[in-house]
Amino acid sequence: MCAVLRVILTALRPKQWIKNLVVFAGLIFSRNTFNVPLLEKTVATFVCFCAVVGAGYLINDVLDRERDRVHPAKRERPIASGRLGVHAALAAAVLLVALALAGGLIVDAWLPLMLAAYLALQLLYSLVLKHLVIIDVLAIAAGFLLRAVAGAVVIHVAISPWLVICALLLALFLGLAKRRAELSLLEDAAASYRRNLEHYSIELIDQMTSVTAAATLVSYSFYSFSVFESRTMMLTIPFVMYGIFRYLYLVHEHLRGGSPEQVLLTDKPLLVDIMLWGITAQAALHWT
Repeated sequence: MCAVLRVILTALRPKQWIKNLVVFAGLIFSRNTFNVPLLEKTVATFVCFCAVVGAGYLINDVLDRERDRVHPAKRERPIASGRLGVHAALAAAVLLVALALAGGLIVDAWLPLMLAAYLALQLLYSLVLKHLVIIDVLAIAAGFLLRAVAGAVVIHVAISPWLVICALLLALFLGLAKRRAELSLLEDAAASYRRNLEHYSIELIDQMTSVTAAATLVSYSFYSFSVFESRTMMLTIPFVMYGIFRYLYLVHEHLRGGSPEQVLLTDKPLLVDIMLWGITAQAALHWT
């Protein structure tokens, strides 16, 4: 039993749960970071999304198990490798969704709806959207956006349109980097793994990434000085600029864009940059 649970946990891809931290955006930027009741609700929302996201990964891996077997890295996933059976994976997914919806109802009446919307998007992505050029990365970005909005909804704070745009553009940036990594890694076999990759090229993705990176930086800059009474949030702009440039460097020079969560957890300069951004942002929001 313990061995099966370990395999299921691996299939849930816990390292990727770092992406769910976007639910804390509403708490942080509404200056409620140290409001314990709201913090507890946001943490609970994070846990619920981890469960739903994990269920989505299980379902996606069941649907993609044949394609994953031709991928040099993904063929080691539990379902593709045969270490986790299809029926066990689907049963775990159903259980996780049930627990997440029940827990979400305790947190806030709106949260189960947000979780269900996210799961529906993930299922639609796994079945249809990931095969559609450009639509695939927009769907990934929409998933990030749903999480950011959910984090604000459960604590009943208004979310700035600029923050919504920033979250959307940043997710697009990461999604495009992931597609570039797939093209670079798989080369001629890319289309056999994901058929819409034949419609992409390194040059096209590089152009879209450049546009998205620039738009992310500009939108964040506008957000930093147009939303808050104090202009001290502008002090965080250099950290955002460095983070984007550092990520582009890692994508182009080290081909590390295929796993954003791995980059965030292992690249020390990027980790330091994020920590400095967090400290500066908190200081600007609470002590100015």
